[in-house]
Amino acid sequence: MKFTGVKLFAVMVVLLSVFSLVQPSFADGQKIYVAPVKKEVERGLAAFLDRSIEEAEENGAEKLILDINTPGGAVTAAEEIAEIMADAEVDIIAYINPNALSAGSFIALYAQEIYMSPSGKMGASAVITSTGGDADRKAQSAWLAAMKNAAEFSDRDPRYAEAMVDQTIEIEGLVDEGELLTFTPAEAEKYDYSEGTYESLDALISGLGYENADLVNIEPTFTENLARFVTNPIVVPILLSMASLGLVIELYSPGFGIAGSLGLGALLLFFFGHLIAGLAGMEVLILFLIGIGLIIAEIFVPGGILGIAGLVAIAVSILLAGESVAFMGIALSVALLVAVIGMVIMVKFLGKNLHLLKKIILSDSTNTESGYVSNVNRHELIGKTGTARTALRPSGTIIIDDERIDAVSEGGYVNKDQQVIVVKAEGSRIVVREID
Repeated sequence: MKFTGVKLFAVMVVLLSVFSLVQPSFADGQKIYVAPVKKEVERGLAAFLDRSIEEAEENGAEKLILDINTPGGAVTAAEEIAEIMADAEVDIIAYINPNALSAGSFIALYAQEIYMSPSGKMGASAVITSTGGDADRKAQSAWLAAMKNAAEFSDRDPRYAEAMVDQTIEIEGLVDEGELLTFTPAEAEKYDYSEGTYESLDALISGLGYENADLVNIEPTFTENLARFVTNPIVVPILLSMASLGLVIELYSPGFGIAGSLGLGALLLFFFGHLIAGLAGMEVLILFLIGIGLIIAEIFVPGGILGIAGLVAIAVSILLAGESVAFMGIALSVALLVAVIGMVIMVKFLGKNLHLLKKIILSDSTNTESGYVSNVNRHELIGKTGTARTALRPSGTIIIDDERIDAVSEGGYVNKDQQVIVVKAEGSRIVVREID
């Protein structure tokens, strides 16, 4: 019985060994990670891709595929992403689906392999300013060198990367002078800027032989999405405008109310996003909190000095929190202008109609018709006689019905104890005349 058991055990071991040999290669737990590179390129995206690469490396991923569809974005953010990709230990594949324009093409060039969808486009990478105009020569030259380095990093001909940036470069049969190079899928394959074209991301994964691998889609977290939204160049001035308008309204209202809460909320959202994106450090946040503390102290210690110091501290922290002090200066100026215009509109045109403004705009008036008087009029004294308690030179004190009254003489000097008569009563001014 023992011999038979040993034989059965040996047969089982052999069968298991044979079965393991015929198993497909994905039995070793191959993993393919996919991270989206969508919308504009900004520092929030850099933080997300840094986490994606780190996660792929920690879990032993075979490849990390970047699913790219972006019109471009901030040059500094793209350079930070390129640095992260260059230091990555995991192999990175760029799948252009369908656009990798401007900074997007720069990011794609730092991948080990590039693939495109049938409608893919790659190029048109000239630097433009926030107003839509061409950048200065210094910025263009630096970006041209960066694109060249990106092409050389992935062993591609740098002439085509330069033609994506510099419209003076002409390549016969591909791009004329005065135009920027934008590759189609066929052109990218022809000039070795793409390893192939696939209908979809699934088709690419299958084409690479990883159809049986574990596919892990990395999605941005709520905080990362929030950081990307908050650090968007369009959203930053809007947030700052909301914050400045709310704080300005709060300065005109007693206590602390809805406007101040909205203003502080916008500022906190601004700093939270920039902290997550890595644009701001703790020192900037501390300076901001000091400014908030000074503004709150102004509520209890009137005078204006603490409030002004708090606003200055907040303004400096905002300038230091952004990617560029120049850009943040423009955004802050826009926000202050919006706040001033908003206040003028509310006070001049909407002040009488807006219920919320009744707390910050004094619409009541004090007039005689409403029963308000600055002094009590003593018209009942007119015609009464009294005695000068002191000499009137021309002012002094008189006694009428045992009441001391301040008075002035109608004319010149009046001796003490002289009889006088009241001829006028104008508020607190009692005019008397000497009785002969």
